[in-house]
Amino acid sequence: MAKPTRLTVNGKKVSVDVALDTPLLYVLRNDLDQHGPRFGCGLAQCGACTVQVNGEAIRSCVTPLSAVAGKHVTTLDGLADSYVERRKKVAGSLHPVQSAFIEHQAAQCGYCINGWVMTAAAYLDKKPGATEAEIRGALSGLKCRCGTQMSILRAVKLASANMAKDTA
Repeated sequence: MAKPTRLTVNGKKVSVDVALDTPLLYVLRNDLDQHGPRFGCGLAQCGACTVQVNGEAIRSCVTPLSAVAGKHVTTLDGLADSYVERRKKVAGSLHPVQSAFIEHQAAQCGYCINGWVMTAAAYLDKKPGATEAEIRGALSGLKCRCGTQMSILRAVKLASANMAKDTA
């Protein structure tokens, strides 16, 4: 029998007794009750399954559990709390990307939004004040079938500007 795998999810240490080749997405949704990441394509091409591992956006549908053992995983469910803790913000604050998405009503059906928010947040945490071209490059490869990419881009640009002011 395999030993349980330990990792930290949204700031909480967890242990799961699952095969090491199980996709992280399945572990998060089925075993750890995280509903932010979603199954989209299963091929790491759409981004609906995106989570952050040690601050880097990754596609959890193709990442085996073994690749994240001992690491910090942040899902959409814990993004705001992670931001509050790292930036010493008021409890209950949203990540600036989440706030901008709400302000611009950037979601239509909402299925893909997890990928856009998690990818944008990981990028802007490292590069607040990014240009539109840089943002477009960072978000390339994400898919939205509803056609809200322009609203999403406006929201991420707003978040970028707000985060640049916050770090100045």
